[in-house]
Amino acid sequence: MTPENRAAYWKANVRLLVILLFIWFVVSYGFGIILVEPLNSIMLGGYPLGFWFAQQGSIYVFLVLIFVYASSMNRLDKKYDVHE
Repeated sequence: MTPENRAAYWKANVRLLVILLFIWFVVSYGFGIILVEPLNSIMLGGYPLGFWFAQQGSIYVFLVLIFVYASSMNRLDKKYDVHE
């Protein structure tokens, strides 16, 4: 692997991590804490949406982000010819 490819691979990896961590932050902190009152006016399955995000939604989003990260890294590995 050339130094240019290595740098591009690392840059793409860090960019992906920053995006996914930002999404996780917005969902867990933003929806679960900051925006809980406006979201509580919306009901989801009999529970206020703000409560749902604080209790379950952020966990579900985190699990989805794990799978998105794994599949995205597999694509990056193939693109930059990085094998395990």
